[in-house]
Amino acid sequence: MPRRQGYALHIALVAGTAALAAGVAFAGSLLFSGSGTRSQQVAAPDPRSVARTPAAPAHSTGLWLGTWAAAPTTGVIDTHNGSDLTRRTIRNVVHTSIGGDAARITLSNLFGTHPLVVDRATVNTRPVTFRGVAAATVAAGGQIVSDPVLVPVAADADLVVTLRTPTAEGPVTIHPGTHQTSYVEDGRGTWRTTDWRYLTAVDVHNETAAGTIAVIGDSLTAGTGSTLDTNSRWPDVLADRLRGRYGVVNAGIAGNRILHDGRGVRASARFDRDVLDVAGVKTVVIALGINDVQQFPQETDPQRIADALRSMTRRAHARGLRVVGATLMPYEGFRTWTPAQNAVREQVNELIRAGGIFDSVIDFDKAARDPYHPARLRPAYDCGDHLHLNDTGYQRLGSLVDLPALQHDRPVSDQF
Repeated sequence: MPRRQGYALHIALVAGTAALAAGVAFAGSLLFSGSGTRSQQVAAPDPRSVARTPAAPAHSTGLWLGTWAAAPTTGVIDTHNGSDLTRRTIRNVVHTSIGGDAARITLSNLFGTHPLVVDRATVNTRPVTFRGVAAATVAAGGQIVSDPVLVPVAADADLVVTLRTPTAEGPVTIHPGTHQTSYVEDGRGTWRTTDWRYLTAVDVHNETAAGTIAVIGDSLTAGTGSTLDTNSRWPDVLADRLRGRYGVVNAGIAGNRILHDGRGVRASARFDRDVLDVAGVKTVVIALGINDVQQFPQETDPQRIADALRSMTRRAHARGLRVVGATLMPYEGFRTWTPAQNAVREQVNELIRAGGIFDSVIDFDKAARDPYHPARLRPAYDCGDHLHLNDTGYQRLGSLVDLPALQHDRPVSDQF
């Protein structure tokens, strides 16, 4: 199914619930060697510790690769018309980057305060098991990884991961503002949502792709300003251009910062969980820093931002990964803009362009700024708030990435 034509899948969502009770005999031959097996439950009492179980070592055989991911952002007491949504059937609709002949899913209870019980789960109506059984319990602050599921997963297509939660215990771990329509159902009916609940990763078994590219960013990576259900975020555009050579997972969180917690745990603290531990990751793309500049408390020292970016690069290099980074785009006209903070942004960009922070640089600032007013976005790319882009702007960012620069087998810089 083409990425831009995912609407038709939604029509079939209601029919998927009946398959939750169906049984499937799992073929033991799919327990691949070198699959990077993960432990299945991790306790993390403090969400700030952002512990994550590795999906696959960076130097594994590459059979298990991330095709989609979402960073767990917050915990909410999830209600609809006064009814608790933790006791419901949840249909998370996600969009794949690469395909495969089997899948496995990761469920997170990172922000929960009680164990999460999932008594049924499916991937595109195929039943999922956890250690050979249909039900799973995820500890408060923890996560669990499913057994492999024999299900064909198409590239560049919508995938439905359905979960039934029979008990209502504590906050729901979500990724909000997804720009994708998912569904929640109870005995009274089905309603739409733009949150992903509990689901944080989908990996596929794929023997042809070279690996996965993990993108970490803020709202400009998460897609704020893009059109609902069109998969127009710039990492989606990048995935289209790669044509199955690499998976692309999007670890963007709207409002995220490098140096301080805010919307989601700060990027420097969640870097291992959301980037380095992605299944089959080979290359990292970092597009962060604008919220450190413009959000309160505003960072006034560009060197602190540059040093934090360099530190993340070193951590990725320690895993043998290549790192590509982006400059910070202009935002004059947004409510927090000041000339002084714009000067900080420009100094951060000078440090990035000078080298010594990333292996390669994507100059988002140069591409997105108005040539007649460089402190502002190009009007054709501005979604209207002067900070975020529209679909045309995100298309431009995704088309700007130099594909050879992403190749993980290129030597990393020795300057770090």
